[in-house]
Amino acid sequence: MKPVLHLLTGCTAVGKTEWALRWAETYGAEIISCDSLLFYRGMDIGTAKPTPVERARVPHHLIDICEVTERMDVTQYVALAKKAAEGIAARGQRVLVTGGSGFYLKAFLSAVADDVAVGDEVRTAVAQLSFAEAVEELHRLNPGGLGNLDVANPRRVSRALERCRVSGKTFATLAAEFAARPSPFADWSIALTQLDRTPEDLAQRIELRVAAMIRAGLVGEVKTLVARGLKENPSAAGAIGYREVIGCLDGAKSEADLVAKIAQNTRALVKKQRTWFRTQLPAHRVIAAEEAAVDRLFVVD
Repeated sequence: MKPVLHLLTGCTAVGKTEWALRWAETYGAEIISCDSLLFYRGMDIGTAKPTPVERARVPHHLIDICEVTERMDVTQYVALAKKAAEGIAARGQRVLVTGGSGFYLKAFLSAVADDVAVGDEVRTAVAQLSFAEAVEELHRLNPGGLGNLDVANPRRVSRALERCRVSGKTFATLAAEFAARPSPFADWSIALTQLDRTPEDLAQRIELRVAAMIRAGLVGEVKTLVARGLKENPSAAGAIGYREVIGCLDGAKSEADLVAKIAQNTRALVKKQRTWFRTQLPAHRVIAAEEAAVDRLFVVD
């Protein structure tokens, strides 16, 4: 039988951390983080990172593994997550993945990267093209059409052109080859559960959570991280909570409006997350958080 990988997801502020801890304690599991910001040391308050006390309750993996100036990509993440999962299983423990970052979450369910290695020379050359030039070349290299590629999206156009240039293949061929690739976790059985709450409940929880972050010292945390090079990492610096505080520190926004602005942007993120879960995840169990119970999260033999 395949080993089982239990995957608990849900929107920001839905309550994943506490339910993951309860389930892991009850069923003898270790937790692998699937959150794109928990990698970074020092990004604690604004990410609602599990506290040292919580991490003492259950072993956690892939938290605090990078400096804020370092980049993490999905290929690195998959390698680290597979190593962690295999180590947990070898110790006779259950594996629980928890988080709401869709791109990393998808790494457990399907292929997320191809074998086309794009070097700096090609990436720089493509970046020097105007958007119109990139689209024109992409069409020239793909006389049979570009399928469902969003040719109004500059980043997707650039990535597609880079891969076509390097591989010498059409976008359709690359897409077909990618679709045929197995999931990195094809040798595991995936048990997927989503926690959910009503929009009204989530909105209230977000307001309370953001206010608590400000009281806990989010502004001071961001000041420290900026001094350590946070702005060198656009993905981390652009995260909700951090980008708003950076705006205040740079004089572009008022600190008095922080709670309202962070809460507003978090609600917008939650709306996108719920759409993503509904359209991108395979069939899975959805449990209302207020009706959750440890023995209902997953079916355990």
